[in-house]
Amino acid sequence: MTARPLDGVRVVDLSSFVAGPTAGRMLAELGADVIRVDPIGGAVDGGRWPLTDEGASLYWTGLNQAKRSVAVDLRSDEDRARVVELIADAGIVLENAAHAPWLAHDTLAEHRADLIHLHIAGNADGSPAVDYTVNAAAGVPLMTGPTGLGTPVNHVLPAWDLLTGVHAALGIVAALRRREQTGEGAYLELALDDVANSAVASMGWLAEAQARGSGRELQGNALYGSYGSEFATADGRYVMIVGLTRGQWRALVEVTGTADVFTALAVQRGLDFENDGDRYAARDAITAILAPWFSARTFEQVEADLAGTRVLWAPYRTMDEVAADLAARPDSVVQYVDQPGIGSVLTARSPLRWNGRYTDARPAPRHGQHTDEILGVDQLPGAR
Repeated sequence: MTARPLDGVRVVDLSSFVAGPTAGRMLAELGADVIRVDPIGGAVDGGRWPLTDEGASLYWTGLNQAKRSVAVDLRSDEDRARVVELIADAGIVLENAAHAPWLAHDTLAEHRADLIHLHIAGNADGSPAVDYTVNAAAGVPLMTGPTGLGTPVNHVLPAWDLLTGVHAALGIVAALRRREQTGEGAYLELALDDVANSAVASMGWLAEAQARGSGRELQGNALYGSYGSEFATADGRYVMIVGLTRGQWRALVEVTGTADVFTALAVQRGLDFENDGDRYAARDAITAILAPWFSARTFEQVEADLAGTRVLWAPYRTMDEVAADLAARPDSVVQYVDQPGIGSVLTARSPLRWNGRYTDARPAPRHGQHTDEILGVDQLPGAR
């Protein structure tokens, strides 16, 4: 794809950490000219782990691919004025700055009335929060972990940050469409805790908790409301097995040769294993019946026996195994890019496929790489 849908759109990205940079990266992957503005010397997230052996942040470069970089003294009135002029020229700004008067929407809109401005906050009331505190407050860690553990378990993935980034990118594209239709700008506010609470509410979790009068009990690796569990193989590997639909459940029973046992169990307990809820109610007994089939086979034998069936399953893999697998595929969602200051790095393309093809990934800029190019006197149009 030569032309990308956001070609000609410019966005000034003054955000740090995960949510905002994720939104900026998504817009850049769609063709927008996203200019990341950072303080001289680097942003607060410029050195976050994971790092290369030389200390370069793979985190920063991954989240800022395909952007351009400007480094200025954000405490200087002169440089702030340059950034405001840059924002006015671009017409779109993305930021998560807390209580920065010079980035207040009313102040920026004085320089461009149709400005699209998206502000990301931690909590909706403006108080600080990050994914890890939002996740705790949203109730998820107390639903996570082995049965009977009794302590919260945080998810290693910053899911609310990533989801907030997607919402932010969608909000900017929607506001851009509206501006094209009406000529009006927009001020959008997006809080991590709103994203998290909206998500859990949309899945019925809040309504369920109200109806139960309590939180959900710990499930381990079980699939709530249906059947799913991890199983160990004879050679110490683990696989995740899911019987979410009737077809998947029937295939699992057929492959493992356990039809007679489950028929007897269903009669004994007065259950119908064609029903999701009944499979969930008997999940511990089901797992105990199936476990010997898996423990008697190596991973390769399990893989061979499940190949071509309707059983829904996946192996548990280490991250290096995932990297090796994806890198070996000729057309996967990852590819190697030549990252300045680091060298060849395996990184992501946009997961959107256009007419069956991924678009190529582009490297992140060096910190401040495009400052002169973008902020040169003869290169920056006047504010409107």
